[in-house]
Amino acid sequence: MLSMFETRCVDGVCRLGHEGARWLATGWDGGYRTADAAFNVSVPTGFERTDLDDYARERLSVAGFERAGPVLLTGVDLVHARGARAGSVTVVATVGLSNPASLPVENGQARAAEASADDQPPVGTVNLLVGTTRALEDGTLATLLATAVEAKAATLQSLTGFTGTTSDALAVGCDPGGDPMAFAGSGTEVGSAVRACVRDTVTASLRARYTDTDLPLSVADAAHGVVTDRETEPFQP
Repeated sequence: MLSMFETRCVDGVCRLGHEGARWLATGWDGGYRTADAAFNVSVPTGFERTDLDDYARERLSVAGFERAGPVLLTGVDLVHARGARAGSVTVVATVGLSNPASLPVENGQARAAEASADDQPPVGTVNLLVGTTRALEDGTLATLLATAVEAKAATLQSLTGFTGTTSDALAVGCDPGGDPMAFAGSGTEVGSAVRACVRDTVTASLRARYTDTDLPLSVADAAHGVVTDRETEPFQP
């Protein structure tokens, strides 16, 4: 097997790296790119910087890392980061729920009062760094990202009643020189490994983060967040 994606955390910066990896990331620094690493950076309470590219370079430089790939930002201290490996897959997660997102489904389900996600800068966020040594085309990499998002939402829904937060972000990477794989859904080897690793890392980081702090029981109970309870116009295509 080719060498696994490597992890290293220094000065509030977590690096998931593999030489020449192909990445797809969400968020302000998202999109496709080829780079040796992706990063999760913990920001301080009250963070208000808007020059995020400059800020990312500064933080990576202080940590001794070269700016080489997508950067995710989180208000969660990286002491709460947790990782897992399965098969070709490595996943690292940080979980904070200060700004939870709730999606009530059944009619008549009790809904917490809605709070604007713009009231304050988010200090929570669920961030995932995902890497596989399998080679995936860009469309398959997007499928793997969707598989990771689904696993994140299912895990959080089961543990907390929330599907995520208002600022969750992911970076998913593969090794273009690895064994090719055409599919990456939940029924595939790589998709199954990602689902299991996301489940376990999100669970472990959540428990680490909230060992001495109570989880919010609703959006109204949290510092800020959102309940999606808007109406739609149904139709049959």
